[in-house]
Amino acid sequence: MVVLSQLALEPFSVIKTCKPIGLFSEIPVIDLTDPHAKTLIIKACEEFGFFKLVNHGVPMEAMTKLEALATNFFNLPQPEKDKAGPPNPFGYGNKKIGPNGDVGWVEYLLLNTNPQISSQKTSIFQENPQIFRSAVEDYILAVKRMAFEVLELMADGLEIESRNVFSRLLRDDKSDSCFRLNHYPPCSELQALSGGNLIGFGEHTDPQIISVLRSNNTSGLQICLKEGTWVSVPPDQTSFFINVGDALQVCLLCVFILFS
Repeated sequence: MVVLSQLALEPFSVIKTCKPIGLFSEIPVIDLTDPHAKTLIIKACEEFGFFKLVNHGVPMEAMTKLEALATNFFNLPQPEKDKAGPPNPFGYGNKKIGPNGDVGWVEYLLLNTNPQISSQKTSIFQENPQIFRSAVEDYILAVKRMAFEVLELMADGLEIESRNVFSRLLRDDKSDSCFRLNHYPPCSELQALSGGNLIGFGEHTDPQIISVLRSNNTSGLQICLKEGTWVSVPPDQTSFFINVGDALQVCLLCVFILFS
């Protein structure tokens, strides 16, 4: 989930992007209730490795409640936020990212998605720990259900007999899936210029099976197309974006080899 305060909107525009981009309006849109969803998901994965998901079943209330609580956390004085870090690996952090030493103008909370693991730093939840914890757990549960369905539809689309071949990796008690809240704070023009190639979050691939992304109504997300062109994804705060990770690409390659 991406959290961006209103104060950040104007100053944030001075942050540079990795490469020249244009607005991309051809992002595949998958309706999770569509009877042809399994076929459309496979096509989107093959052509883009990325798609927008609508009618996903995650309550809007769960999304907005967590975003509001996360905003409250990120608005705390820096010393208070630092009490929830450094991430080891979970907790609060901000860091330099990118192979060229680019400064990632981002702060984040990284949490484990396994409810059986109770090692989350209680200072993350600050004054209302039970409210924040409950909001996080409700959100993660709803998003997990959606992710299971997406992965099982992928298996159906590939005509794999065991439709839980991918989803069981997330259901496993030893799954290392995580939940990350990114916040892009205000950035003045002076800070941007002095920081060189200052970006929100560096150019990268995701190592996971899939990444489930949700942003507020502010632009900033970019993807790289097959031909190497970087394009900007129009924001949509009511939908989710699904990104194919490196692990799933390997799995799909193996499936292709086995079934070809």
